[in-house]
Amino acid sequence: MRGFYIGRFQPYHNGHHRMVEEIADEVDELVLGIGSAGDSHSPRNPFTAGERVMMVTKSVADLDVTTYAVPIEDLDRNSVWVSHVQSMSPAFDVAYSNNPLVIQLFSEAGVDVRQSPMFNRDVLEGTELRARMIRDDDWRHLVPDAVVDVVEEIGGIERIQRVSATDANGDASDE
Repeated sequence: MRGFYIGRFQPYHNGHHRMVEEIADEVDELVLGIGSAGDSHSPRNPFTAGERVMMVTKSVADLDVTTYAVPIEDLDRNSVWVSHVQSMSPAFDVAYSNNPLVIQLFSEAGVDVRQSPMFNRDVLEGTELRARMIRDDDWRHLVPDAVVDVVEEIGGIERIQRVSATDANGDASDE
């Protein structure tokens, strides 16, 4: 059986990794959809799709499940989003998500959707991780070692700090 799990993975963190480990116990193969693939270099989406593919692929390399990392660009039409995802991905039997909209869209399209518990959600959350990166606060223990390696390789901390800085007028660069 092949499963599908989508996230922005900005960055891929230990909460995502725990969910992937749980899913890996239920499926033979897992498609990891890299959501918002066209977005990068902003405070909310600092990493490119390719960088996130590296983070995810290196992090799941030791798991006992075949994985495929597939970039999925945003589509501003929710009614056709599932067919868009299916067109970009290997076929899958079940989707995994805790996102209410994603659950609704897959369910309406007749796709079996399963949820799993979230892990340490108050800390293992992209917004909190990115805030820690911007402040140069302790974030490394919240992500797999492979993600630390990728972030350091690409100068990710400097990038997120720079794109999150305000200009002389006090405007954030993401506005």
